[in-house]
Amino acid sequence: MKSLKTLVIVFCCSFFTSAIADAQESVPEANFSSPRVDFGIVVTDIEKAREFYTKALGLKETGTFTVAGPWSKKVGLSDSEPFKVFIMQAGEGDAATRVKLMQFERVRGSRPDNTFIHSTYGISYLTMYVEDLDASLAQAAKAGAKPIADGPQAIEANPELSLAILRDPDGNMIELVGPRAE
Repeated sequence: MKSLKTLVIVFCCSFFTSAIADAQESVPEANFSSPRVDFGIVVTDIEKAREFYTKALGLKETGTFTVAGPWSKKVGLSDSEPFKVFIMQAGEGDAATRVKLMQFERVRGSRPDNTFIHSTYGISYLTMYVEDLDASLAQAAKAGAKPIADGPQAIEANPELSLAILRDPDGNMIELVGPRAE
């Protein structure tokens, strides 16, 4: 009887080990050419947005490019509306995150409900990790941006870090995470 129990345990362990190995093998390997993540934000006032992302957040404007209307329609970005993209970069190097700001001159989009992160499906906020949260908030304040709600607040799971949420000129949430100077 004891050997039967042992046999059953060994069988179950080998079955589950095999099932786990099969599941891991079925996950496709990533085919990324770069670890960098870029994302675009359509804004209502490109000059205000550029000022906020450079002065309040400290991103660097690293370039621009124009997307022609017909090509934009071919790839599914717009319904033939041309637009210009301003590239704002956090940090240096090829792996630095890039925020692409753009405004459409002839058409206006609808504003999503950004009251809370659960108000609208999709991307809700951008997180930026900073070396000194208080210094970053002081820089943002000089540009007219202040934390929402009761921020900054210590992160319960890691009290050495705190977070504060700002809003850009279009109401998008920007979460700043870092240690406090105090």
